[in-house]
Parts: sequence; structure tokens; C-alpha cells
Amino acid sequence: MVQQLEESLARTLTHVYPAAARFHDNKCSIICQDQGVPLIKAKVNRRMDEEFLKQAHNNLDLVLHFWPLINNDVIANNLFAMPIMFVQITIFQCGGIALSVSTAHPAIDGWTNFTFIYEWSKVCKLGIPSEKINFMSFDLVNIFGPRDITFSDQAKPLDTKLMAKKFVMDEKVLSKLRDKLTSSNNNSEALCFKPSRVEMVTAILWRAQLRASRAITGEMKPSVMSFPLNLRGKLKYREAINPFGNFIIDIPITYEPKGTNVMELQHFITLIREEVEKIVDYCGEASIDEVVEMVGNLYNKCYEGREWGANDDVEEFTCSSLTRFHMQEADFGWGNPNLMHFGSRNNQVFWLYSTQCGNSIGVQMDLKEKYMDFIQHDQEFLAFTKSV
Repeated sequence: MVQQLEESLARTLTHVYPAAARFHDNKCSIICQDQGVPLIKAKVNRRMDEEFLKQAHNNLDLVLHFWPLINNDVIANNLFAMPIMFVQITIFQCGGIALSVSTAHPAIDGWTNFTFIYEWSKVCKLGIPSEKINFMSFDLVNIFGPRDITFSDQAKPLDTKLMAKKFVMDEKVLSKLRDKLTSSNNNSEALCFKPSRVEMVTAILWRAQLRASRAITGEMKPSVMSFPLNLRGKLKYREAINPFGNFIIDIPITYEPKGTNVMELQHFITLIREEVEKIVDYCGEASIDEVVEMVGNLYNKCYEGREWGANDDVEEFTCSSLTRFHMQEADFGWGNPNLMHFGSRNNQVFWLYSTQCGNSIGVQMDLKEKYMDFIQHDQEFLAFTKSV
């Protein structure tokens, strides 16, 4: 199995060559000299089905043991020497496999990463020649040529320990919620649009996080949510339909509390819809230079002057939707994934993903321990979830 995974990875990389490259010292490009992708092979003296999975569903920290580790301190602290992608294959005593892929976000976003994994799985299972991979284009460089642009430093990871939990949002409850929010019967604040599942779940999570913050700190704090938006298909340029690379923008959506109460769900949904629509509409008409300027302004809004980002007086988190990604279909020849895990627990993030049945939305929460303890016992939040 390991040999099959390794050989198919090598064949895939010949087609998706930027993943095997390194960053150029100009910080604006990558240089492809066939440096390759580090592949870590490991064994664990446990059975996957009888021991690991039962515990991991309740303790997601166990999954972090299979994350690719960078042991070379020089590489770890030098962006230009660090590989863009790391892969680890871990074999359990029973023959089960844990496959982990870690990528450098400046070069590879989530859509690119999971599309890579999906196409790799087809090469591994079906033996598809690399030249027939239905992958992505490499046209971003033709659209966004090299340019001098300055961004503020990103916020550092939180010092506070974070814990992770998974929840499944109940599709039937979400459907009833949508009907309630859009019904004009005795509802003066009914939504004038049909909210998406992602908008509703994001609003539910945001309100739950603020309820936890108020219960723990005793005050209603301002909040900023970073909402990553996939730009593929949203620009007026044909080459921008499905390119390889990092082609997302983080939309900062801010909430200023009024009074002591947390807003109703429809207010959060409206806030999310308006901010995202504003950016999508702008991107659909803007020139390339205007898009670049907008990205810089949005990026610096959260970090420049620390008005919002990295501020103890502001509740900051990210909500990343992976609901239309190809994760569940990634079958390397031994079945679909039984357990998926996202991120490396550096910042507070809500990860949204499609469940195996495809009808519900799963959520992985990476939160401060006190906040998580409140939310997992909050009946108002739990009313939207179902047991798994």
C-alpha cells in the first residue's frame, strides 16, 4: 500500500509541479527545480478500528500525532528553504492507513490542496496516467503578474491552548429554521432572501461563540470573523475559473455589540450575506489592479494598527467552509475516509464540511477550552445539532 501511494504521488507531482517547488527569496513567487515533496512513512502499534477511531472521535488531539512534522529547525524557520508540501503515511497494526498532507498556505489554498488529494487518489486507485489528470490550470501568473505589494504581518498564533470538537448540524432543523427566518407571518424581521446552509450554520456558530464570550468575560465584546472566499469563477476573466494556487481572500466581517444582548440569527445572516455579496459583486466587474488593491485593503484591515486583529478586547476567529470540496470522494483504493481532521490547532477556527451522507454539515471547532466547555453544554446551540 505504501509503495502504491508513493508511486502514484510521484506520478501526480510530475503534472502538478508547483507542489514540489520552493519559495523564491522575493517572497512573491516559487521556483521549480524538482526539489520534491518530503514523504514521511510511519507505523503505529495499534489497531485503527478497535482502538484509535473510537478514541479519536472523542479526542481529536490524537489525530495530531499523524501530522507531518518538520524536524529541521533551519527549514522550519526559513520560508525559502521550507517545502511547499509535506506528506505523511502512517500504517496501523491492522493495515489501516492515516494519510496527512500539510501545505504552505501562501502557495496552496484549501481548494487546491483537496483537489490535489482527490486527483492523487484517482491516480492511485485507477492508475490514471498523470497527463490525463483532470486538474487545475496554472494561469494565475498570467493574470496577476509579479508586483510590489506590502501586507502587514499576520497575527501570531494564540498562546492559549485550543481544543477541538466535532458536531453535526441537523439538516431537518436547519430546514425548519430557514422556513421560520423567511416567513412573514408575525415576523417583522423576516429575511427577504433564502439563506444558504453555510450562512445559517456560520451565524449559529458566531452567536454561540459570542454567548460563550459573554458568559466567561461578563461583557459583550466586538467581534471580527474572517470568512475565506474562493475567488474561482467570480472574476470576469476566463483564466480565473479553476487555477492552481492560493486564490482566496479573507473577508473580515465585523460585529459591534449594541446593548447587552447577542443579535438574533437573522441579523448575523444578513451581515454575512451583505459583506460577501458586496465583495463578489465588486470582483465580477473589477480590473486586476482593482482586485489586488481590494485584497490588500481587506488583509490589512484586520492587522494594520491592530484595531481588530490580535486584540484581547475583540473576539477573533475564522469560519472556513469546505462543504463543496472533494474530500469524501477521495478513495485511494481502500474506501472513503472514515475520519477527517483539518488544521493544526493554531487559531480559533470553525471548519465546515459535508458529511458522508452529503445531506448535513459537519463542524470541527478549534476553540479556547473555556469557550468549548460552554458551547458543548449550551442547549441553545445543541438544539441545532444531532448525535452521531
